[in-house]
Amino acid sequence: MVLRSMAPPAWLAQDAPEGDIVVSSRVRYARNVVGHRFPHNAKPDELRVVLEKVKQAAAGLKLEHHQRLTEAERDFLLGSRLVSPEFQHREPGRSLFLDKPRSVSLMVNEEDHVRLQALTAGWSLRTAQAAADAVLEAMAAKQPFMWSEAHGYLTASPYNAGEARRRSALFHLIALAHTKRLPAVLNALAAWDLTARGLFGESSRAVGAFFQVSAIRGHLPEFVGACEYLIAEERKARREVTRRELEQKARAAVEFAVASASVTLADALRVLAWVRWAASAGVDGTNASFREVDSWVSTMEVHGTQDSETAARHRAVFLRERLENN
Repeated sequence: MVLRSMAPPAWLAQDAPEGDIVVSSRVRYARNVVGHRFPHNAKPDELRVVLEKVKQAAAGLKLEHHQRLTEAERDFLLGSRLVSPEFQHREPGRSLFLDKPRSVSLMVNEEDHVRLQALTAGWSLRTAQAAADAVLEAMAAKQPFMWSEAHGYLTASPYNAGEARRRSALFHLIALAHTKRLPAVLNALAAWDLTARGLFGESSRAVGAFFQVSAIRGHLPEFVGACEYLIAEERKARREVTRRELEQKARAAVEFAVASASVTLADALRVLAWVRWAASAGVDGTNASFREVDSWVSTMEVHGTQDSETAARHRAVFLRERLENN
């Protein structure tokens, strides 16, 4: 199936618990098919065999099989965080499965044979966990995955072995960053063995105060507790910033974007970060909901994959069209 209708992903839903601070929640699993080499060591014919086995395991799960993605479709899926930057979708044996709401995605032969994730709106980790577990359990009933008594589930990267699961939530911590309290809070997260990374994982920076907070080990209540601490700290920091200061910062960000002939991706994200906070606080003149801004942030990544000069001009037009009348 070719992805002709690029419907918005489920994590952009308006009904998002703590959505002004938590953009989305995610649970991701890595699994590998018994009897085959990891993707980086496997030849194309073997990867195609793995793909067929995964297709059989996923049969009946209401997952649409998407092949022959265009670059525009791939960019949309990347911006929607439904595929990873490392997913070489045009290479032999690679394939993508998505459910209709664009909540569950399954990449075949990325770093591991199976990279399965569920991505849900706002602070809704237990919902994401349940969705991912349901698909994984159904697949495991049909297809054995590599596992050992000593190491748990085996993965291409030894670091991921064991439960081979990553829980994460995408936070907008702009008030903590603005009040200079972010380093102390991130240090506290590190003490809980949590990692804070940028929008697209380890290869990206946390521009615009968007942080992906994740844990690869530990129990669910521990991760939930750490994230709820983070929500409370950001909420407290937001109360310390006056409405007048927020209005001024948001207005300055909009004026910068509207006046610019070209805008870097980092600057675009910083602009939208201030507009997002202002929108969530109900500041007059934003003319957008924070969820609309989230959709803009995801769309920005489409232009971010082009050459830098062209992308910078496209970003300026993109922002001007959305912000000029604010």
